[in-house]
Amino acid sequence: MKNKFIIKKIKYDGSQLKPLFAYENFNLLGHSIISWVGACDVELNHMIDLEDKIVNAKICGDEMLHFIIEIFDHSLLSAVAIQRLFASIVRDQIFLNDNKLKPSNFVREGDDLYFIKNNKKYKLSISIASKSTVSVQIHFAVNIVNRGTPVPTSCLGDFKIKPERFAKDVISNFSKEFDSIVEATQKVRPLS
Repeated sequence: MKNKFIIKKIKYDGSQLKPLFAYENFNLLGHSIISWVGACDVELNHMIDLEDKIVNAKICGDEMLHFIIEIFDHSLLSAVAIQRLFASIVRDQIFLNDNKLKPSNFVREGDDLYFIKNNKKYKLSISIASKSTVSVQIHFAVNIVNRGTPVPTSCLGDFKIKPERFAKDVISNFSKEFDSIVEATQKVRPLS
């Protein structure tokens, strides 16, 4: 799994979730994960989740840590499974950065992460997985600040986590996990 943290700030508007984005823009050919910091404002014509599009939901935030994963020759089902694995890796990395957090206060529901405080849920992340003719793509983003969001949120700033170091740790851990998964598929005999 090739990976790269992009220093340049990029506003995510949904147009980045397309086949070969990492190759075309950052010369990463093949399975890849990229990450960067930038605002988020998904335009309606780039909204992939029809549930959100039907209700004209706002998907936005003033500053988020974005990840795009692209994997070739896989099904949408495997993309959603990988998306949920990625959410768990992000959650684990937050615990590694802040050992005062309790598991009961920080939960994953499907592909979403929430911080629970005073019996209220504060959304930490957004995510979508989809499939093109050549690959599956996953966009996952974590709030860096709590400004510009349409719902109550939590953010990396709440936990005093620096986004660039956090992103590099997450993409490294995910890349190792993905490579290990691929390797596991290559060492077994078929059932007879």
